[in-house]
Amino acid sequence: MRPTQRLTLLGIAVATACGRTDAPRGPDTATMREMKAGADASAKTGAGAPANQIDLTAAQIEHGGVRWGPVTMGDATTRAAMPGTVIPNENRTARLGAPARGRIIEVKVQPGDRVAAHQVLVTLQSVEGGMAQSDLAKAAAEVTARKAQAEYAAAAKARAERLMALKAIPRQDYERAVADDEQARASLAQAESERSRAQSAAEQLGAGGTSVSGEIAIRSPLAGVILARTAAPGAVVDAGAPLVTVTDPSSLWLSISAPEQFAGLFRTGQVVRFAVPAFPTDTFTARIDAVGAGLDAETRTLSVRGAITGTTHGRSQLRSEMLASVVVDGGPVVRAAIVPEAAVQLIQEKPNVFVVRPNAKGGALFERREVEIGRRIDGHIAVLRGLVAGDVIVTDGAFAVKAEFQRAVMPKMEM
Repeated sequence: MRPTQRLTLLGIAVATACGRTDAPRGPDTATMREMKAGADASAKTGAGAPANQIDLTAAQIEHGGVRWGPVTMGDATTRAAMPGTVIPNENRTARLGAPARGRIIEVKVQPGDRVAAHQVLVTLQSVEGGMAQSDLAKAAAEVTARKAQAEYAAAAKARAERLMALKAIPRQDYERAVADDEQARASLAQAESERSRAQSAAEQLGAGGTSVSGEIAIRSPLAGVILARTAAPGAVVDAGAPLVTVTDPSSLWLSISAPEQFAGLFRTGQVVRFAVPAFPTDTFTARIDAVGAGLDAETRTLSVRGAITGTTHGRSQLRSEMLASVVVDGGPVVRAAIVPEAAVQLIQEKPNVFVVRPNAKGGALFERREVEIGRRIDGHIAVLRGLVAGDVIVTDGAFAVKAEFQRAVMPKMEM
């Protein structure tokens, strides 16, 4: 190797060594372990269950307008909870069946369809329908014939009266003309009565019209929605067989099976509240309009019915046969904590209050505690379970504390 080459390689080696010496040193192994442990802890805090406690500084408390005070104990009536069911209003529901034996030709609706009053829902082909149409046609023809006879008899009577005035005919002929007129009018009245009977019979079967085809049309007696359909095209059904059910969806009932110990809590005109699993944040109301006269011998429950009157967002979202949880005030009197309504906050759809433990620096430790609430009276809520005498809770600014809890459990942003 030439001397020049040796000097060049030596210069490269020295430059490399100098580069290593001047570069900043990375974290050692112990530091890396601590950083990894901290990252893992942060990840677990963000992804785990909501924390039950949180520390807030004096500045945070002041900014959120948080105030607290000891709970006040008092007497409160409890709520009785029992199951119920949303059912159609039977006064606004029509369960339509086959008026006569026949074959179903066409079903024009499906469950959930909205229909108008007198709209055709099902058509059948029936021998009885054909007979009813035939009787109506014959009765109408008889009326036409009797009307012609009555007109002729009335004209003959008028001629006889003129001739009798001129003494141009015997009195016997005049009297005969009068009798013929009365008989013709009676026959016409009888024929019209028979036509009315035949028309009524045909309309009851749904076989109106001039055609003698035996076709029967089942029409909706009210405007509403199709609740159920059991009719199938081509099927032969007997008289009375169920075909379709139509109901007015704006009018629903709440059916309650009250256990024996709560039978005395219900009276006609009383308003009760209930909720359904499909809309857990909404509260519905119903006014009791019927209370059973006695208990069911097998289930030992009292049958109670109420007309659903409203909800926070209207009644249109309710559906028949929804299960309901009914709450009735008037249970036994118990000792409860009376707190302001603002002190109770919903967390994961459950009522919570915040218990406070102040510290020496002006801050405080806040513990969220799930509670069972009772009646609301004059801006206050009775807390039946979850608080005891001596607890200090947030009375003002509870929403700000709730926001801090939600912020504390948010997943940490990855860098």
